[in-house]
Order: sequence, then C-alpha cells, then structure tokens
Amino acid sequence: MRSLTGALAAALMFSTMVSSGAFAAEAEGKIKTVDRDNLTITLDNGKSYKLPGEFDIDAIQEGMQALIAYDKVGDENMITDMELSE
Repeated sequence: MRSLTGALAAALMFSTMVSSGAFAAEAEGKIKTVDRDNLTITLDNGKSYKLPGEFDIDAIQEGMQALIAYDKVGDENMITDMELSE
C-alpha cells in the first residue's frame, strides 16, 4: 500500500510540473552574446537564456564560461542560477 501511495504522489507531482509548463534544466558553454536591452545571453550552443531582472548584467562579458540552471517557461529559458568564470 505504501508503494502505491508513493507512486501516486510522484505521479501527481509530475503532472503538476507538466501542467505548469516549467521544466528545470542545465546548460554549459561560453557566452557568445549579451543583449543588455532584453536581459538575455546567448551561449555558443546557439540557445538564448533570459536573466532575472535583479541580475547585475554588467558582470557578464562575451567569452566567459557559464554554467546555467534554468526553467523552460513557454518559449523562454528563464535563468534561475548561474556560475561564471573567465
């Protein structure tokens, strides 16, 4: 009975995540471009990621190595955490 309850709880959590449209993921690469007007960065993999509004965009430069945690919300990759190195 406990395993059935656990499986049901896991299925419910997964369906809630799917219905909200947000999926956590990670990406790593060099920053190719920084769009200061739209608060986005593009990595060398060609994908763009949206920075949170409170992020200090002046700390980011093209060519820096980035490890990004992000949520996929609709068509946007919203950054939730980021580590930068030169």
